[in-house]
Amino acid sequence: MHRFDEDIANHALDDALTLGVRVTPNWSINGLPNGGYLMALMANAMLRASEKKAIAIVTTTFISRCDPAEGRVQLERIAASSQFERLEAHLYQGGRERLRSWGTFIPEEMACVLHRQEGQAPSVAPLDACVPIPQMPGFTLFDHMDVRLDPACAGWMSGRLVEKSEHKGWARFKADRPYDAVALLLIADCFPPPVYASQGLAAWVPTIEMSVNIRKKPAGQWLKCIFRTRFITCGLMEEDGQIWDESGELIAISRQIAQYRAAK
Repeated sequence: MHRFDEDIANHALDDALTLGVRVTPNWSINGLPNGGYLMALMANAMLRASEKKAIAIVTTTFISRCDPAEGRVQLERIAASSQFERLEAHLYQGGRERLRSWGTFIPEEMACVLHRQEGQAPSVAPLDACVPIPQMPGFTLFDHMDVRLDPACAGWMSGRLVEKSEHKGWARFKADRPYDAVALLLIADCFPPPVYASQGLAAWVPTIEMSVNIRKKPAGQWLKCIFRTRFITCGLMEEDGQIWDESGELIAISRQIAQYRAAK
């Protein structure tokens, strides 16, 4: 079993809607569990209870800091129809609610009545020209994820800043694993905050809420990603993301709302 699957696993506790989970330290940023990893853990718990097994949308509110420790997920069925099923999930650690997620699930065989793209995949430098995110103590996410930034937006790692808060590049699991929706939730949050490109490591950017919309399964091994921040106002900022596959198909879109805090 892939390490990712081990680390998002769950087991039944009191009843079918109460699950035990373990938040692990294996997908962390500066010692804190990565938000995309936590969303994947929550989505995997909701999948266990959902009759529809394809993920359309997952939205998570990050209420308080999660620790690498045991937790309990309480599930609630919100609504169901022939096309959609909606669930809510609450993650508790130490008697406190840490996360709350909402999932929209669809049938795996749901018909695609229209396929239209009015945008194209971003132009990204070839893999061998991109800059890998290095492995660093406390940043265990990059022990397992191969993330490479286009040189045009990687200057902040050596003190060279640009005007635009944008990161684009490539991502994949280092240990090969087929892509599914829960993996795409992790991919949607595996790049450094794009505001680093323009501001450098001058801030802490904790996520408040994140939503990921899954469009289709990707083809190929590498995923082409772009994340942008355009507005920072009164300490709040957005991060809009797109994930494309090697064939030029849009795979997922994301929106993250985060806080911009001056680094101590």
